[in-house]
Amino acid sequence: MEEIVDHLDYGLQIIFVGFNPSLRSGEVGHHYANPRNNFWRILYRSGLTPRLYEPEEDGELLKLGYGFTNIVARPTRGIEDITREEYKEGREILCRKLIKYRPRVVCFVGKGVYAEYSKRRQAEWGFQPDPFIPGLHEFVAPSSSGLVRMPMDEIISIYSRLKRAMEEEIYV
Repeated sequence: MEEIVDHLDYGLQIIFVGFNPSLRSGEVGHHYANPRNNFWRILYRSGLTPRLYEPEEDGELLKLGYGFTNIVARPTRGIEDITREEYKEGREILCRKLIKYRPRVVCFVGKGVYAEYSKRRQAEWGFQPDPFIPGLHEFVAPSSSGLVRMPMDEIISIYSRLKRAMEEEIYV
């Protein structure tokens, strides 16, 4: 199965970083395409997007200043199928992308994604006080997977903090 194309550019407001694409995303070639994934609903309900987008429109979010990438590009059934070597290589590639594009905010879609990127096992929701890459604003948000047991209103509340920070340009 082919990798999903990143949607990256210079001057982005937010780059969303996931673990890796689902098999469904790999099949259709779009980010967060698994129907059980709540990503698009979370963005809309938190106010980050003006309407509910479909996975097929992922490239359109570049116009809103949002980009997409993953720490591992290979689609899998689940994160348990990702090898340590893939994480190591993916971390290096991701760091190069973030240094190159320098978005205003890097939003990690899940604490586990942030842990694999930063090699830090502890992180609170929201902006991280000591960014792994100096000068970047790193925001840790809950995973949008349908397997997450956190109440949806709580997840949306955390993403809403990101929306407010972007409006007020306060990244703490």
